[in-house]
Amino acid sequence: MKKTSLIALALALLLAVPALAAAPQMAVDDYPVVDGSTATLPLSYALMKAATGCTEDVAEAAISHSKTTESFYSLVGGQADLLLVYEPSQDAFDYAKQSNVKLLMKPIGRDALVFLVNPANPLTSLTWDQLVDVYTGKATNWKDVGGEDLPIVAYQRIENSGSQVMMEKQVMKGTQMMDAPKDLRTDEMDELVDEVASYVNAPSAIGYSVYYYIHNMYSNSNIRLLQVGGVAPDNGTIASGDYPFTQDFYAVIRQDAPKDSPQRKLYDWLTTDEGQALVGGAGYVAVAGKEIEK
Repeated sequence: MKKTSLIALALALLLAVPALAAAPQMAVDDYPVVDGSTATLPLSYALMKAATGCTEDVAEAAISHSKTTESFYSLVGGQADLLLVYEPSQDAFDYAKQSNVKLLMKPIGRDALVFLVNPANPLTSLTWDQLVDVYTGKATNWKDVGGEDLPIVAYQRIENSGSQVMMEKQVMKGTQMMDAPKDLRTDEMDELVDEVASYVNAPSAIGYSVYYYIHNMYSNSNIRLLQVGGVAPDNGTIASGDYPFTQDFYAVIRQDAPKDSPQRKLYDWLTTDEGQALVGGAGYVAVAGKEIEK
């Protein structure tokens, strides 16, 4: 099992992108407070490095992400200036509306929800319907979905986490998930990976995460990604939409952010050609989408 250094990853990928000098330039002391999802940390580090020319130690010390939904609360409350973030739960948007805070969001990249099993599990692919059966509790044994005669141990994430929101929106689509026991509901993304990889549950366990995190940030030789309907997740199938469970991620600011503020400049830059080069150079699928007001 190997946990990649996020700052090392961000800086290594940053060096491979020649156009980054075009990033808005600012002093470290003027850099906005950036928050967001766990899986966008490498992008946050690379963006600060490109905008300020700071060292890796400075970027690592300056930036931490409080996770998807929590980061929206921080932006609304004024503790953060800019988010690089996956879609949150509806609670976050409701909180902004109740607080009379309008948000601006632009897609800057695309990721996907992926399903992981232990390599000892012989199944290579599940259909969409089979995944729903697993997570409603309709299928409780791997033989129910074409596998071996073993109980299914289905891990979930905590409520309002980015991957849980993706699971409910992209896969379940309004179908109620089964109520997982506490020991099958993990707080952290790395915990879920490690639990699925554990020899204790092999090859019974299944879980889910986002592709970028599994592929670039937290690799583990004791997990394998499932195909969905015979389509394997990778940057190509995510970009094309051939892999079914894709979702954009966003840059987000408050609508009242001044036009000349550092956060507004970075927000605007991330959908330019140079900004998209930064996103792609950091290993994400780059997507520049239309602005959304929330």
